[in-house]
Amino acid sequence: MELEYLEGLNEPQREAVLQTEGPLMIIAGAGSGKTRVLTYRISHLINHGIDPFAILALTFTNKAAAEMRQRIEKVVGSEARSIWMGTFHSIFARILRIEAHRIGYTRDFSIYDTEDSKSLIRTLLKEMNLDDKTYRVGTVLHRISSAKNGLISVNEYQRNELFRAEDEGNRIPEMGRLYRAYQDRLLKANAMDFDDLLFNTNVLFRDHIDVLNKYQQKFRYVMVDEFQDTNVSQYVITRKLAAVHQNICVVGDDAQSIYAFRGANIQNILNFEKDYPDLKIIKLEQNYRSTKTIVQAANSVINKNKAQLRKAVWTENEDGSLIDLVKAGSDNEEGVLIANSIFEEKMQHSLRNSDFAILYRTNAQSRAFEEALRRKNIKYRIIGGLSFYQRKEIKDLVAYLRFTTNQNDEEALKRIINLPKRGIGEGTIAKIIVAAGEAGLGLWDVVSNSVSFLGARLAGPIDTFATLIKSFRYTAEQKDAYETAAHIAKTSGLLKELHEDKTVEGLARFENVQALLNAIKEFVDNPQNEDKSLSAFLQSVSLLTSAEDDKDTDRDKVTMMTIHAAKGLEFKYVYIVGLEEDLFPSQMMLTSRADLEEERRLFYVAITRAEKKLTLSYAETRYQYGRLKNCEPSRFLKEIDNDYLRTNHSLSNREAYVNSFVRNLTPRKPEQINATIHTPSSDFTPSDTSRLAEGMKVEHAKFGFGTVKEIDASAHDRKARIFFDKAGEKTLLLSFAKLRIVES
Repeated sequence: MELEYLEGLNEPQREAVLQTEGPLMIIAGAGSGKTRVLTYRISHLINHGIDPFAILALTFTNKAAAEMRQRIEKVVGSEARSIWMGTFHSIFARILRIEAHRIGYTRDFSIYDTEDSKSLIRTLLKEMNLDDKTYRVGTVLHRISSAKNGLISVNEYQRNELFRAEDEGNRIPEMGRLYRAYQDRLLKANAMDFDDLLFNTNVLFRDHIDVLNKYQQKFRYVMVDEFQDTNVSQYVITRKLAAVHQNICVVGDDAQSIYAFRGANIQNILNFEKDYPDLKIIKLEQNYRSTKTIVQAANSVINKNKAQLRKAVWTENEDGSLIDLVKAGSDNEEGVLIANSIFEEKMQHSLRNSDFAILYRTNAQSRAFEEALRRKNIKYRIIGGLSFYQRKEIKDLVAYLRFTTNQNDEEALKRIINLPKRGIGEGTIAKIIVAAGEAGLGLWDVVSNSVSFLGARLAGPIDTFATLIKSFRYTAEQKDAYETAAHIAKTSGLLKELHEDKTVEGLARFENVQALLNAIKEFVDNPQNEDKSLSAFLQSVSLLTSAEDDKDTDRDKVTMMTIHAAKGLEFKYVYIVGLEEDLFPSQMMLTSRADLEEERRLFYVAITRAEKKLTLSYAETRYQYGRLKNCEPSRFLKEIDNDYLRTNHSLSNREAYVNSFVRNLTPRKPEQINATIHTPSSDFTPSDTSRLAEGMKVEHAKFGFGTVKEIDASAHDRKARIFFDKAGEKTLLLSFAKLRIVES
């Protein structure tokens, strides 16, 4: 068996699998087979007598953990199920469930997602009479999250003069008090947010040495995937757990560190050797994914970064085609050209939609490509849209399930107390909150004793609700997750209300709730889930990431997503679009070299998603804040060696790029080519368009001759709808359009 899984490895991969003792850093270049190495390394440990329960493997997505476990199971069998493998959040949540009583929680604590946290902050802003326009909810949450990821407690935050000065400078001087109120309310609600799963694990290990020692002895081997994406909190926990046996293996690529905005600290991988002087470093440099052209182009870009662990990524794959560069007149034209290219590549090479991906810097760029793909009848999917578990009807039922297991969860209580409507309005809810505050009790204490606190007149519907919740709690104690959830969905009235809505949207919502119940049944029927309680199911879904609960069964679609979301994925044909200054690199990432280098790493990640062919595009004009903006090509385009681009000219040569563009992406109709390369008349001089009127004949430097069909003066800028003889109909802003009036 050992020979079987070692035979297919190259020499560095084999060395990484066999190096099981002591600290090890595997620097894994893009497409170098790191998942295979991690899989076989864990399999090798188990085949040599290491108890699977003694292995801890930390990943960043549930999908990566599941894929790795399946691969290991093929090598070692069912023992793979005993490995402690999962995301940082899921593993630490598992530990906290066991040890929660040590830090003032019960094992049934709720996990708040971003929307829950924002709802709590809105409540606190009202209670503290703070202006939500100054104390913006997203800003407050980001500030608290950054503090926790840096292991800065409320007390440390409030004592720190630097934080106080920074908050005063940002006109949010009450930030420290808000942070404390937020944490107090979470504890009172027996709830943690995602950052608390890391922060509280650190607190647990810091304050309870016996607990830390238990897990240090338990985990003889610790492995971390995507190590470049770890934050301070994650690294501190990992280092503590590995402190006794020192068998820590981290796998990552500093060139793919792109999540600083989430708290990732690239210094963790750059300085790892300082923490472990006896560190063994193995570099995986052979790329199995991409053509030579793509690999070498990516290298030529990333080599411009100063802060990096040097490596020489190479491949034995074919040279492949050169990288196409597309210049478009506008963002809409960029969408059309890319859609045309996908259509033509599909026809010429008998490809599927799923072979293609369009990657952009921001979600807002998707519109032009969506419209163009629809016109071509090309199916697409957007990764990063509204997650299944973020849909209202799903959050409503999940809130019922959460509150059934945890009556301290006040965000869940406020969501469901009048859902479906049962006569408990905003005024009554406000009175419940006031009564709880005056008595120093939780909201449930008031709700479950409503007559005593609110009087008989208000108590009727509240008492009915409380009785309902008590019956749900009893059911949860007796039944498994599915039986309990199905009972709650039916008895609460949620299913009935959705079923009675006969609109298309109502039917979709009803089907979504049924899909959730099906997922719970699947959870209960899964033999790997020993704990089939409602609480166990809620823990599993609270840790899902949005890209992992996609229920779309039709996978033959062009994939559209941000580059951040594309990390770890690969496609045969990749289009990186919107390569313009201030867009990519982002204008917000130009203030320091560190920020710019992160943007360059992001571009590197985008390039290395491509297997067979890569296309880059940019637009000369793009609407921004309602106005047309002239754009210049991204500096990153100039950093790619010209040898790998389908042109022999530099970016500054505009005419060469027009010719290259026309040659490389030839539109289907000859007349469209003529429109693209229209040569202006010898006497072409832009006219004063203030007198332009319907019916006038005009000439445009690019689109050629046309007739004005309509003038729109209602907007901030005057616009003209013009039908050009060869380019078709265009709507132009007259403040930017250079038109020569031919006849009036």
